[in-house]
Amino acid sequence: MKKVAVIQSNYIPWKGYFDLIHDVDEFIFYDDVQYTKNDWRNRNKIKVPNGSNWLTIPVGSDLDRLICEVSPSDTRWQEKHWKTLMQYYSRAPYFKNYRDFFEDFYRARNWTSLSELNSYLITNIAREFLGIPTLFCDSRKFVVHGKRLERLIDLLQLCGADSYISGPAAKEYIVPETFSRAGISLSFKDYSGYPVYPQFHPPFDHCVSILDLLFHVGPDAPWYIWGWRKS
Repeated sequence: MKKVAVIQSNYIPWKGYFDLIHDVDEFIFYDDVQYTKNDWRNRNKIKVPNGSNWLTIPVGSDLDRLICEVSPSDTRWQEKHWKTLMQYYSRAPYFKNYRDFFEDFYRARNWTSLSELNSYLITNIAREFLGIPTLFCDSRKFVVHGKRLERLIDLLQLCGADSYISGPAAKEYIVPETFSRAGISLSFKDYSGYPVYPQFHPPFDHCVSILDLLFHVGPDAPWYIWGWRKS
C-alpha cells in the first residue's frame, strides 16, 4: 500500500509537518495552488524570552498568485533571519551541529522562489538531519484536472496512492466518500501527545519551528517527533 501526503510547502515548519512526512511513502509539495496571506507559507515562529516571535519572508501584497509564483520582495530578510537565529539559538546545545548548513542557506544563496527555498529546507532537514527516507515530489510534475477535492483525487490517482494521510485541519472540507469512491483510504494525522524537551524561555511551546527542536536536542530529534510512540 502506497501512503501519500499532499501539502503546500511551509517555511521552516514545525515538527508535526515532519511527522507527517515520516508517515508516508511519498510526500508531494502542492504549490500550484492559491497563495494565502498570513499563513505558514512564508513565516514561522521561534521561541524568544517573552514568548514566540515570527520570522517572516516579505513577499509583497499581491494575492493573485499561486504559491509557486511567489518571490521574496527583497533579499534583506535572509541576513535578518540569520542574525535572529544567532541571537536566540547560538547558545543552544546543538546549534553548532547545524550552523554551516543554515549559514549557507541564509548568507551564501540568493533565493528568488518561495517554493524552492521552502522545499530545499524541508527536504534537507528531513533527509540529512532527521533521516527520513520518504520520496519527495512536486505536484507540477503531474497534469491534474478539476477543482479542490477532485483535483486532489486526480493527483493521488496519478501518483498511484492507495492511502492518503491528511492534516487534521482538512476535516472541515474533506468529504470522505470522495476518497472511498476513488478507492483511496483516508486518515487524519493526530498531532497530540508530543513529549516536551529542554527548551529556552519557559513556558514550553510545541508550536514553533523545527529549528527549535534541532538546536536543543540535535540527533535525538526523531525520538521527540515519532520515536516516542514506540517507547
